Amino acid sequence: MAEIIQKDGTWVFDGDALRLTPGRDKNVSLLRKNLGELVVPLGALAGVSFEQGKKTGRLRLRLRDGSDPLLLATGGRLGEPHDPYQLAVESDRYGVAEYFVDEVRNALLLDQVPADPVDTYLLPGPSVPLSVSAGDGTASFDGEHIRLEWNWKTEDAKAAAGARTLALTDLVGVEWHPAVGLENGHLRFTVRNAPTKAPPKYDPNAVELWGFKKDPLMAMVAAAVQARLPHPARATAHEQLPKGQPEVPSPPVPTAEDDHDALLRRLRELGELHRTGVLTDEEFTMAKQAILKRM
Repeated sequence: MAEIIQKDGTWVFDGDALRLTPGRDKNVSLLRKNLGELVVPLGALAGVSFEQGKKTGRLRLRLRDGSDPLLLATGGRLGEPHDPYQLAVESDRYGVAEYFVDEVRNALLLDQVPADPVDTYLLPGPSVPLSVSAGDGTASFDGEHIRLEWNWKTEDAKAAAGARTLALTDLVGVEWHPAVGLENGHLRFTVRNAPTKAPPKYDPNAVELWGFKKDPLMAMVAAAVQARLPHPARATAHEQLPKGQPEVPSPPVPTAEDDHDALLRRLRELGELHRTGVLTDEEFTMAKQAILKRM
């Protein structure tokens, strides 16, 4: 086992997965603190590196494209303070960081983990339900519906329509952009058969972000939604089928019995996430109650 403990956080590698725990230092971003501990399976890694600096260095993980809904939803736009796959390392721990890198790289070689993209999520994304207030509104997600509520800073034309509820099944995409310079950021949901080119300020399916401290938390909502949408790689493969080639038949509509079995599997998954510490007691209880209501 390899472990490195810093003010910025603690990384532990047990040979099968990496546990990334954010530090409690005041400089650790709200996003990383709210994401909590992330468990990254070895199979989701494309590489690891360590860069030395005069005062501090930086450990970086490179995940396989398509493996993490957070990286997909944010398009690689998470800045250095908010990226959970980077760890600031103090100069007196450079030797430990280099040992950590060697251990992970050796495991990747021994397990012959490829670095190519994947067509399924290998990380689960943030747990639900969750709710974030930032910019001109509040975005809440319970696993099936997104609710957008507006505040006093919302443009009148957008607020006039009132709160908005979007079904997950009606969405084809979600994206999070940070505010950059004079350009505002946004959390935007793309609704099937209802594309819009309106700026986020006027788009009823978007929350406008101005670059304040809580803005990055909206990336959690984006990641939670992305994790429950069809994987983009599979959608792209479907669109690129040659003409005349038969499509793969769609799976049959699940019966009530199938739904019940799926919910039981989800309960077992939640129990494992709780047992390993990924979910807190409160998160586990809320998620379990939501599933039991559907059974």
